[in-house]
Amino acid sequence: MSVLVYVEIDGAQVKPSSLEAVVYASKIADGGNVTVVATKGAEESALAALGAYGAHKVLLASDDKLTSGGVQAVSTLVAEAAKQAGANALVMARSSMVDAIASRIAIKLQASVAANVVSLPDTTDGFKVRRSVYTGKAFANVVLPGKNKVLTLKKGAVEAIVAQEGATATVEAFSPAIPDSDFSTQLKSVEKAEGDILLPEADIVVSAGRGLKGPENWGMIEDLAKTLGAATACSKPVSDMDWRPHHEHVGQTGIKVSPNLYIAVGISGAIQHLAGVNASKVIVAINKDSEAPFFKAADYGIVGDAFDIVPKLNEVLKKG
Repeated sequence: MSVLVYVEIDGAQVKPSSLEAVVYASKIADGGNVTVVATKGAEESALAALGAYGAHKVLLASDDKLTSGGVQAVSTLVAEAAKQAGANALVMARSSMVDAIASRIAIKLQASVAANVVSLPDTTDGFKVRRSVYTGKAFANVVLPGKNKVLTLKKGAVEAIVAQEGATATVEAFSPAIPDSDFSTQLKSVEKAEGDILLPEADIVVSAGRGLKGPENWGMIEDLAKTLGAATACSKPVSDMDWRPHHEHVGQTGIKVSPNLYIAVGISGAIQHLAGVNASKVIVAINKDSEAPFFKAADYGIVGDAFDIVPKLNEVLKKG
């Protein structure tokens, strides 16, 4: 099977979630060609390094207009790349951009589409994938008919592991014909969330709620996050009170995360918050209220005062 992967760029590097998409594509290609399409922004060496994850070729579109984030233009770009590569499957890591372009590309390619895919497909009888549904509370097994498929991956569907150390992909210029009408909508500015590690990409998240009593007490949360190499997050009431920035709000109406480890400090565990974090592989709850709902959802729970526990936990982790 020939597979195309659309990768997104953060700074001059390929996003970690896009690396997972390349690995996923190499596994379902089963020896077939894996082609990557990317827009201007990444260093060419970073794109060539995708060969270590299973890519054979990278199609680099250098048109400056494509970096403005126009959904229609990017949809056309990726669809044209799939046609050039002769790809039967398109794989992308879920993001705000990918959510917007997936269905558009599926229409252009006359493909079936599955979002929130969490594992490799079952091809013993057709092409069946497992999707995360109902904000991570359940799974749906979906059969994708037809020759062409579009898959968007939930973070963690596969690990971004180097398959062949030192292998490189060839990088070629790609300039498909994109109609002017596709550029009728332009992205004028982007306000990026701050922080060394951003929530959607984080493997570890340290989150806190009203139990911290005020924004002046967030230092211990940031210290613990720094020790763990984690991103920081918060509950909705915390962001509503402006204790923390709104881009840290995790929950049903905020960012949904699926890290390997989610540590919740002083958060009661309302259902709206749990809807945004229940895809985490391991959840640790720290709360002085032994009846806090979060303990029912957590894999591990610590009943006690966060102001005593968090600093001591951080000291132990620093020593270890």
